[in-house]
Amino acid sequence: MTHTEARLDAAEILELARAHAGPDGRLPAPDLAANEIFPFEGQMRVRPLEQPVLPEPARMGEGGKDCRVCDAPDEAYLWARGGWRLRTAEPQPLPSFLLEPREHVDLGDLDERQAAELGALIVRVERAIAALPGVGRVHVNRWGDGAEHLHIWFFARPAGVLQLRGSSLPDWLDVLPPLPPDRTQAIAHAVADALQAG
Repeated sequence: MTHTEARLDAAEILELARAHAGPDGRLPAPDLAANEIFPFEGQMRVRPLEQPVLPEPARMGEGGKDCRVCDAPDEAYLWARGGWRLRTAEPQPLPSFLLEPREHVDLGDLDERQAAELGALIVRVERAIAALPGVGRVHVNRWGDGAEHLHIWFFARPAGVLQLRGSSLPDWLDVLPPLPPDRTQAIAHAVADALQAG
């Protein structure tokens, strides 16, 4: 029995994709486009895959240099305690928050204590947001391609707005108009108060 090496190979992925592409080099549109939660309709085409860029370009704050998160004072955050801070992401069409460590680390850099703190804080922040009147669900996401400093996203989905369910919610954020600033501030203060209360 031969063993396949456990690795991710960009060239292999591109080769497989191109083998399934049409004559124009594009893959067929996914079924997601027909899903009721997908924010777009009409004629859609999948972009052709580009060649890998290696080495990858540096992310914001790479190596702790010129990191906006590290340089931000606590006053820029609505809640700060110990090694963690929470801020709003404005302007946004839905209540959106970022949980960030004070220390310049990414997810894989957390030690066991920080990892345990992060797990507990994710639950606390989710509960604080979910307790707001009118919130149907809280989506928690982590992407790491834009900045090296760890940031966990929290998005509140309004109760009953079923088109915003699931993984399409971030796509809707680019389409919907932003909330009025006074509403955003009221929500932010309510979440901060809930976190302060423990």
